[in-house]
Amino acid sequence: MSLVQLDNYGPWTVTPSPRRETDLQALQARLYATLADFVGAHDGYAFFDRFDNMIAVTDGMTVADHERFQEQIRNQFPVTVSIGVGVGETPTDALGAASQALQAEGSAQDAERTERLATAGEIGETTGSLTIAHFDVVDVTGEFTDRKAAGETSLAIQRATVSLASYLREEHEGIARFVGGDNIIALCPSLDEGAFEAAREHVKTTTGIDLQVGIGEGETPHEAGYRAKLALEECRETGRRVDLFGPRATIDQ
Repeated sequence: MSLVQLDNYGPWTVTPSPRRETDLQALQARLYATLADFVGAHDGYAFFDRFDNMIAVTDGMTVADHERFQEQIRNQFPVTVSIGVGVGETPTDALGAASQALQAEGSAQDAERTERLATAGEIGETTGSLTIAHFDVVDVTGEFTDRKAAGETSLAIQRATVSLASYLREEHEGIARFVGGDNIIALCPSLDEGAFEAAREHVKTTTGIDLQVGIGEGETPHEAGYRAKLALEECRETGRRVDLFGPRATIDQ
């Protein structure tokens, strides 16, 4: 897991005077799009997280790959980024290691901390499969989009995301993030279908929102994520709430 953090971003936003919020939002969106394109080209996954802090699943990416991303940001944007990279048995372990490595380099608002690349463990040679689960709301159009006010729908999706993310972190050391629409993607240890059913039931009990989930495993985030998307399509077509698409399935590159 890689934690990408904008250098000295808070002070920059108000120097020499406070910058327009819409300009900052546009900058953050472009930065995230650049990260998503870059890690996607390496079969990784990116999540906007808090925008000034973004996270990515970067199995197989080397130190040199991360340095190239930093160079690209420096050349294309008026800001720079520092990156912490961590390896772990679970997503929470890996992101925690990445966070600690970057924090050891100095504060995010330290003007002297620029383009640091901090690693925790050997990176670039990670082996073994990983699991990605793709959740969405059952019949979100019929239940929410076409029936309720947009603000109410957004709050409902946020509640479901927080409930799911908290449960997966506490029970399985997984990481779940909202990725747009009604979609939530989770990085998990290898779990059986019962564990995902329990996660669904937790969200339904705490928020009243019914989720369905496709689960995929693979050697790269792309492989696992694509299998998860295919499994989610099976849920939509069959009415199943949990579907596991096996690791031997053919991946359409």
